[in-house]
Amino acid sequence: MNTLCVPSGPESIQTAADLLRRGQVVAFPTETVYGLGADALNDAAVRAIFTAKERPADNPLIVHVAEQGQLEGLCHVTDTAKKLMDAYWPGPLTLLLMKTSRVPDVTTAGLPSVAVRCPRHPVALALLRACKVPIAAPSANRSGRPSPTTAAHVYEDMQGRIPMILDGGNCQVGVESTVVDLTGDIPCVLRPGAITPQDIAAVAGNCTVASSVMRPLKEGERAPSPGMKHRHYAPRAKMTVLVGPDENVTAEMIRRYDAAENAVILAHDSLLPAFGPRRAFGLGNSPRESAHLLFQRLREMDETGCTLILAQGWEAQGEGLAVMNRMARAAAFDIVEL
Repeated sequence: MNTLCVPSGPESIQTAADLLRRGQVVAFPTETVYGLGADALNDAAVRAIFTAKERPADNPLIVHVAEQGQLEGLCHVTDTAKKLMDAYWPGPLTLLLMKTSRVPDVTTAGLPSVAVRCPRHPVALALLRACKVPIAAPSANRSGRPSPTTAAHVYEDMQGRIPMILDGGNCQVGVESTVVDLTGDIPCVLRPGAITPQDIAAVAGNCTVASSVMRPLKEGERAPSPGMKHRHYAPRAKMTVLVGPDENVTAEMIRRYDAAENAVILAHDSLLPAFGPRRAFGLGNSPRESAHLLFQRLREMDETGCTLILAQGWEAQGEGLAVMNRMARAAAFDIVEL
């Protein structure tokens, strides 16, 4: 299959919409990461997503809509869901709601709930309006790889696997949407993102965070949300995350780097001068900057051919929780607290 990567515009968006209506798979930009989309209500089309990604069938997908009205007949919208939609849609917020029989089981990995969101990216919204169907879309990378934040990242993973990639430039946020479970009495964050648990509580009155956010799933435990697998978002090299006071992290990174044969360092920009001639790359100076850069940096680390990545983390709260969730899974939970 020849994969076309084309700039997003009215003509290419319409072509992509036509492909989606015919049951094809198309990659497109959102404000978080690039998505790999198909008609969410077409069983065969959704299965093609899993094939292209080599994604396990027990990993549910997110259904994207252009507006709240498109949810009619797809899921049961609660009062709390309506409040959160009014506050944060369009935006990087996914809501887990009880589904109707209209949504195929393959889309939800057999779960009785469905994850839904309305993206903020103008290209994603234009595509949803043009195709006039809800789009099921995980991140547009091979399963387990770092999520793509540019069209070039998508092409690297999906060349020959899908017919078309819409190039909408770099993604603004850089990590996937916050996923909030609204099937219980209290909203619960299953996957953290740019919208924090504090943001959710400000609207809904309360919010908890699932224990699985910062731990691997237990044996036999099902993933109710995307992004909960043990090793996820992962570079090819072994990765270790170091957390603690800057001076402790710097010293330990230098010690481990010097003891290794082919290591690289990912650290906050303010620490980079301390590493001298060692191969060190910046992750910004705030959790928001790190979120924007993380997946890009992990793909760049693959290009270096390194065998060990020493990455500086953040405190796992607020916006730092989303970054640490991705780093922990990329490192298979190899986290060193100093």
